[in-house]
Amino acid sequence: MDKGNHTTIEFIFIGFSAIPELQFFLFASFLCIYNISMAAHMFLIVLYNLSSNLHTPMYFFLANFSFLEECYISTITPNMLKNLLSNHKTITFYGCAVQMYCFLLLGSAECNLLAVMAYDRYNAICHPLLYNVIMSRNACVKLIVSSWLIGLMVAIIQTFLTFSLHYCGPNKINHFYCDIAPLMALACSDTRFNEIVIFMLVLCVVVGAFLLTIVSYTQIIWAILKHYSLAGFKKAFSTCSSHLIVVTIFYGSASVMYLRPKTSYGTDTDRFLSLMYTVIAPLLNPFIYSLRNNDVKVAVKKMLKIA
Repeated sequence: MDKGNHTTIEFIFIGFSAIPELQFFLFASFLCIYNISMAAHMFLIVLYNLSSNLHTPMYFFLANFSFLEECYISTITPNMLKNLLSNHKTITFYGCAVQMYCFLLLGSAECNLLAVMAYDRYNAICHPLLYNVIMSRNACVKLIVSSWLIGLMVAIIQTFLTFSLHYCGPNKINHFYCDIAPLMALACSDTRFNEIVIFMLVLCVVVGAFLLTIVSYTQIIWAILKHYSLAGFKKAFSTCSSHLIVVTIFYGSASVMYLRPKTSYGTDTDRFLSLMYTVIAPLLNPFIYSLRNNDVKVAVKKMLKIA
């Protein structure tokens, strides 16, 4: 690696090369998952735009969430698929920086959007009479923009800090994409400041958004127990259960991945956890939201009748 000129630096992904006999199987599996994920999210976006009964804040956020997830998985999966079939599993220094920037931008925005969706459910159940006033179209747009702006801030700070480190030794990334932890493990310079910044950002963005979600659902459950009958409890909670499942999968794997010391980086567990929130979760999310949602089922039936 050239110490003085980062434009000539290439990183090599180790990825899943430890199991060469499974490369084609993994390629076929991940390609299938990617195509199904993209089709499912696109279907939800189209369904929202064509179904008048879904033109509510909840489904406005869900359509934006689906768009964000399509961008999210497209940041990582196509390059991973290429590397599974290639003997030259490399990425340039700046290409790696761009991939990390996009991944952090979209991942952070998703954290905040999940919290926004919880806030929406809180207002729908705890303040039903004021819901349309609180969650006006203007307010919804501002919440979406705020989610993206926070993601932008996190991506700029963390990408700049990571790629300001000095890389002078090994260039093999023990991962299948340019994530913060495996890159920091390659750095020749002191990474303690970066670790502190990572911890603070995860604490503020990931854990902060998760706590806002928990607070929202605590208020929701309290309101349901206080004001609703058993039948009302089931109906009210059914609108929240899908979101809770998605939140648990995403926040759980992301928090375990990033709230750790540097000494635990680079293990096989890292790749498994990363697959959970970069590949598996985007596949499951549209089905979790659609199969457990009566409004979506009604909209699908209407669309099929029109067709």
